[in-house]
Amino acid sequence: MKIGYVQTSPIFGEREQNFTQVKGLLVNKKADLIVLPELFATGYTFTSKEEAKTLAESVDGITSQFLQKMTKITGATIVGGFIERDNNKIFNSAMIVSETGVIGIYRKIHLYYREKLWFSPGNQQLKVYKINDFKVGMMICFDWIFPETARTLALLGADIIAHPSNLVLPYCQKAMITRCLENRVFAITSNRIGQEKRGLDNFSFTGASQITSYNGEILSSAPKAKEFVDIVNVDINRARDKNLNEFNNLIEDRRIKFYQYI
Repeated sequence: MKIGYVQTSPIFGEREQNFTQVKGLLVNKKADLIVLPELFATGYTFTSKEEAKTLAESVDGITSQFLQKMTKITGATIVGGFIERDNNKIFNSAMIVSETGVIGIYRKIHLYYREKLWFSPGNQQLKVYKINDFKVGMMICFDWIFPETARTLALLGADIIAHPSNLVLPYCQKAMITRCLENRVFAITSNRIGQEKRGLDNFSFTGASQITSYNGEILSSAPKAKEFVDIVNVDINRARDKNLNEFNNLIEDRRIKFYQYI
């Protein structure tokens, strides 16, 4: 199957321009699964919770409508980040979308830095979605630093982890090698580029979006400062074999009774 990412340079608050950017990057691209960055339509650096709320939307809002159009153009199921509004709360969320509409939503459970001032922490269990012949789970950006996130998705049967991100720390791309190796899953980390200086913050985003194989091999690595798209072929069945060798199975060998503190 073909899996890929779009690495973008969003303009804060300019949703339509950001949609146009994504559409331009995906011209003539075909895949089974494509991942877009965290908050790809709005930008990331808010100055207040009220400002973030003005960019929030419902699950069936303008972002899901745009992504549904893009699934028809690319033939892919698409994962992308957005600000989700649910009554009086807003969440840093990601949606998985097919030609028929939104399949599922993930609300970021590990909020980073000032995100804790703007967003409510995710309040739903991690989940895996079966799409045609593969299973995909979602996590967002800072979730990478908590190994329980990727492990839970693997235990739920994920073949691929879709990982929309707005990374500013320099560690994630290397860490994803371990996350994939220890769980024998594929991962698509879709990051953004550029700089956002607003309010008290001045973020430089690290680019280097990455597709990581079940065995820790880096299948694709984007430039650090360039809009970029890449799509690679993978054998998804490789992620379903959890045997490291004839004696070791990464799931069956776990000694759960000794993990009492987690």
